[in-house]
Amino acid sequence: MATIDEIRDNRIKKLNKLRSQGINPYPIESKRTHSIDDVLSSFSKLSKSEEEVFLVGRIKSQRGHGKATFLNIEDGTGSIQGLVREDGVGPSGYEFYNETFDVGDFIQVKGTLFITQRGENTINISDFKILTKGLLPLPEKWHGLKDEEERFRKRYLDIMFNSEVKAMIKRRSIFWNSIRSFLLERGFMEVETPVLEVTAGGADAEPFVTHHKTLDIDLFLRISTGELWQKKLMVAGFEKTFEIGRQFRNEGMSPEHLQDYSQMEFYWAYSDYKQGMKLVEEMYRYIAQETFGTLKFKIRGFDVDLSKEWERYDYRSIISTQTKIDINEASLEEIEKALKKLGVLYDKKGFNRIRAIDSLWKYCRKGIAGPGFLINPPVEVSPLAKRVENHPEVAARFQVILAGSEMGNGYSELNDPIDQAERFKEQQALRDAGDTEAQMFDHDFVEALEYGMPPTCGFGVSERLFSFLMDKPIRECQIFPLMKPRND
Repeated sequence: MATIDEIRDNRIKKLNKLRSQGINPYPIESKRTHSIDDVLSSFSKLSKSEEEVFLVGRIKSQRGHGKATFLNIEDGTGSIQGLVREDGVGPSGYEFYNETFDVGDFIQVKGTLFITQRGENTINISDFKILTKGLLPLPEKWHGLKDEEERFRKRYLDIMFNSEVKAMIKRRSIFWNSIRSFLLERGFMEVETPVLEVTAGGADAEPFVTHHKTLDIDLFLRISTGELWQKKLMVAGFEKTFEIGRQFRNEGMSPEHLQDYSQMEFYWAYSDYKQGMKLVEEMYRYIAQETFGTLKFKIRGFDVDLSKEWERYDYRSIISTQTKIDINEASLEEIEKALKKLGVLYDKKGFNRIRAIDSLWKYCRKGIAGPGFLINPPVEVSPLAKRVENHPEVAARFQVILAGSEMGNGYSELNDPIDQAERFKEQQALRDAGDTEAQMFDHDFVEALEYGMPPTCGFGVSERLFSFLMDKPIRECQIFPLMKPRND
């Protein structure tokens, strides 16, 4: 069996042969009168009319049979059998085809349609043209790419041969467009906000740092999808905005976490977190129905039914019930003892009471199937949320809980500039003490709030939701996951 290098060398010889005959193996122009799907859906009519059609696509397989060669041609819409015969293209043309074309090449064919004795819809090729000469062989059809790293690294081949991956990518597009259409239909305006920021804000996460040469300043890749920018738009007078875009967090990798991923955030003036919960519940049902055609899912071993009444989970009560820790009373030392007893691992660098409480909650949420909303988290873990009136120790915040994980985060946005400045000071102090996920003090945002921002509900959801509804690790649900460079 020939090696990859030997196959490539042989194909380069064919490439050079084409060029020596004045044929461009990578031409600019191609001609297509029909997609393969169009041909197959109108096959009877087209074959009876004996109309010549031009088709294009990749050769996925071919086999010789006497003085004829059968090939399978595939474009983005479907596949069809082609037949190249010596008496159809002439002896020299037939010889040229067999000496030049390989599986994996892109081809343009011209011909009429007929059905073979075996009942196969086929194009009888009278002329052909090379569109792209492939130099490397495609994986074997029935084996494909088995190694996960190789699949992710050569995702284009994985997509080509794995119909489930191809279907997932199409479904991913439906997922984001369902969110977009849901919000547009309800009067939200889609916006775009900066990806490069002087101050990384809007979330508790460690940012990536880059450098702007002309301005000679360090910048951060955003860790939220325009949260502080969209709230400035509320200050400016817009009442309903949303953005779907990429955000970046320099944190660990897991089946639920990525460094570079898509998120949607919306902001809704003159509404509160309770109205936000109603809208989000409606939106999630819409997304699920449009994307998957069902509201019932099996996720991480949980049965999740989005159609049932969504529950409410009180932050303090859940932690107290499961761990016997009252987060309002317990010291950092007591919480750390509880985490150790529960076997919860955490990063000790920059560790503080806020991170300790959050670690307790993340342990407790693992057993909650949902659907429901986590409510009443302490204010100290919610630096951008308003306080609940009459209960100033808790935040007017909610998180969607599905299958033991957080699947969206929203709150009544803090619009008191003095309170916001104090919370930013507390966050900056934590950051200065080593907590790289604590938020930075954004003076420009506080100044914007001093001009006045109306009561606003904000909410964000990432592609983690899509991966959970697919019941797959989140990297598997990205089109091109981030890969460490190969050593070779």
